[in-house]
Amino acid sequence: MTQPAEPIVVLLVEDDAGDELMTREALDEHKFANTLHVVRDGEQALSFLFRRDPYPDAPRPDLILLDLNLPRYDGREVLARIKADPELRHIPVVVLTASAAEEDLLRSYRLHANAYITKPVDFPQFAEVIRRIDNFFLHIVRLPRGS
Repeated sequence: MTQPAEPIVVLLVEDDAGDELMTREALDEHKFANTLHVVRDGEQALSFLFRRDPYPDAPRPDLILLDLNLPRYDGREVLARIKADPELRHIPVVVLTASAAEEDLLRSYRLHANAYITKPVDFPQFAEVIRRIDNFFLHIVRLPRGS
């Protein structure tokens, strides 16, 4: 397994500053060379993805890490909009949420999430989850690029 020639672009949709910090630290700790963009709510996520103001030059993410419980549009609505759009639906979306509710799990998969992960509460376990997600998408699977 070799690292891709260029880093992947990851969009983190996360309203909790602590979870954002843990994600950044986990990525830094494992020295992954990907580019992380962060938006704080569902409306910002859709603006980023559809390249609307203030993100007209936003890169197309190779991977989206999506929290479900967001202000404005929640993660379920964001996921539905991503998977309904022919320009975006190919982007893998990993739901990374505090919710362990079976209803959220089923609904996310019905909306075509690529994975559903309940966030661990302590940093070592959280960092390990981020490391595994990153390793999987950087080294194991092939992602569509340049769209």
